[in-house]
Amino acid sequence: MKKLSTSEVKMLLNEGKSVNIIDVREVEEVKEGMIPGAIHIPLGLLEFRLHELDKEKDYIIVCRSGGRSARAYELLESRGYTVTNMTGGMLDWNGETK
Repeated sequence: MKKLSTSEVKMLLNEGKSVNIIDVREVEEVKEGMIPGAIHIPLGLLEFRLHELDKEKDYIIVCRSGGRSARAYELLESRGYTVTNMTGGMLDWNGETK
């Protein structure tokens, strides 16, 4: 499993890199704040919304602590997507949120 820490993701964003983040938390959780530019697709809906994703792009998967994003990683990788899991999740995130 490919992984990036929260500080590595924050560094990519601060450098202005084009990153595609998918937040797989529930609606109530994202109300507390999301990484700016992230796409919100709750884990339970991910399989049904695959048509919204582009297999030519790389995605960073985010959740609260890293567990659900690991499951999302496995699902997306098995379907041919290029993905990375953000370890520590939003509990460890100290960057900007919206």
